[in-house]
Amino acid sequence: MNATEARQDQSVRLLFELSRDDNPRLFDDLMRFNKGPKRVNRLRFLAHEGLLAQQWLLGLTVQVPAPTAAAPKAAPQVGVDPAVARQTSQAFEVSSGGAEE
Repeated sequence: MNATEARQDQSVRLLFELSRDDNPRLFDDLMRFNKGPKRVNRLRFLAHEGLLAQQWLLGLTVQVPAPTAAAPKAAPQVGVDPAVARQTSQAFEVSSGGAEE
């Protein structure tokens, strides 16, 4: 068994204390649930979503190209395709037909 397989077979057990002074929002959110599996699952969900959000933000900052001195200064694009944005806007426009009048 190599190190990767051994790592996949293991689980992580955490025991920690959290006071309201440490993180009031997290504390209040977790206190909605009684001690037990529901609270643990909520914490697991929040950790997973936080990890995804962190990776999304890191990917977002990596994808933005740095402006070069020779290129004209324009607003940096954050992965938005103008053609797709235009089609999406058109799909949700209210038609001026007689159906609404």
